[in-house]
Amino acid sequence: MAILFRFSSEYRDVIDEPVTSWTQTHTADCAVVLTGGAGRVREGFDLLSNQHVKKLIISGVNPNSRLREIMPVWSFYGTLREDDVVLEKRSETTYGNAQQSLSIVEALRCRDIILVTSRLHMHRSYKTFRGAFPENIEIIKHAVVAGRYEVGFFEASFEALKSLFYSLWAY
Repeated sequence: MAILFRFSSEYRDVIDEPVTSWTQTHTADCAVVLTGGAGRVREGFDLLSNQHVKKLIISGVNPNSRLREIMPVWSFYGTLREDDVVLEKRSETTYGNAQQSLSIVEALRCRDIILVTSRLHMHRSYKTFRGAFPENIEIIKHAVVAGRYEVGFFEASFEALKSLFYSLWAY
């Protein structure tokens, strides 16, 4: 019974996550974009281009990828500098994203970050990053819509199950 209660709590947290990319404008030293979904990388480049962040970390990049392959419309972003973008290529999971991004965030001396991922993925991502990062680094949620706005029951249930699993050891 306790597991069912925890699962339903995780499910509610997943589906209740707001889409903050549409409603709020934040600034921070760095943004960390978690790869794996539509619109996330572009949103990160928009934050950098609009000077809402100084550095952009793209976490979970395929080890064989290069920056121009990830963002083929780079030339439309004007004065962006490649030195302001860091490709993190070692992580393969949300937990790995948090662990690998932390060392980059610390090396760049970021006091705060904007965490960019999908609305569906934000609850687990934020809790994982909050568990891995020291309290003195502020983490600002920046959830984007990947595909349709409404999250389907099976998608949300699977994400809630993953979140429940992560809660046992990652946060």
